[in-house]
Parts: sequence; C-alpha cells; structure tokens
Amino acid sequence: MFEKLLLAVDGSEHALHATRKAAEIARRMGSRELCLVIAYEMIPPYLGEPNLQFAINNRKNYAEEICASAIKEIGDVPCEIHAEVVEGDPAEVIIGLANSRKSDLIVMGSRGLGRLAGLVLGSASQKVVSHAPCPVLIVR
Repeated sequence: MFEKLLLAVDGSEHALHATRKAAEIARRMGSRELCLVIAYEMIPPYLGEPNLQFAINNRKNYAEEICASAIKEIGDVPCEIHAEVVEGDPAEVIIGLANSRKSDLIVMGSRGLGRLAGLVLGSASQKVVSHAPCPVLIVR
C-alpha cells in the first residue's frame, strides 16, 4: 500500500517520533523506498564572506548529524533509504519531492524547529497537509 515513503526530519523531538513511525510503517507494509529529506531555509546572501561560507558549513554539518541520527533511528528496514538535503522553504521542498518521487505517504512531525510555530500544527505541517499530492501522517 505505501511502497514509497517520504520522511521529513529537522532534528526536533517530533521528527524523531515521526522517524520511528515511518520505520514501523516501512517494516509492516514492506515498503520499497524511504526517502529521508532535510529541508532548511535559504541562507541570506547578504551575509557576505566569510560569514556566508561559515553558515553554509554549519548547516551542512548539522544536516549530516540529523541524517545520521535519523538513519540510526530507522534501523533495519526492508527498503532502500535515500537521503536528500535541500535548501528552500521546507513545506515547498517536501511537497516538491513528494511529487517528483511519486511518494505514497509523507511522514513528518507536528512541530519542527522553525522560528515561528503555528497554533495547532507547525506552519510547514499545515502547508504540507493542505497541498500534498498524497496522504500525510503527522506525528506528535
């Protein structure tokens, strides 16, 4: 049923719970693919050098830590795991990847590490639920 899963993570506690749930779904459903996506806001170019490069390096290192932690948390699953780190609006990145990868299910946390949180769900979660091309599982 859910052969292609897209898991959005950002290092938050809710994302950690979503990671566990996605792994459980992949094991129970015999999924073929689990795409792990880490999306982050664009770094403003007005920072200039060397600050811009410093910010890019920090984001890259943090994304690698998040990815390694998520893969460890996923554990043994019967499918391929792909990881993508993408700069851009997180909700738009998630929706775009779900479209291009023809995902059957998006799994993500209800709140992330964003600067401004929504009232019930995080703003990225709200946008993904509203515009996703497939079912979305929001994990708390």
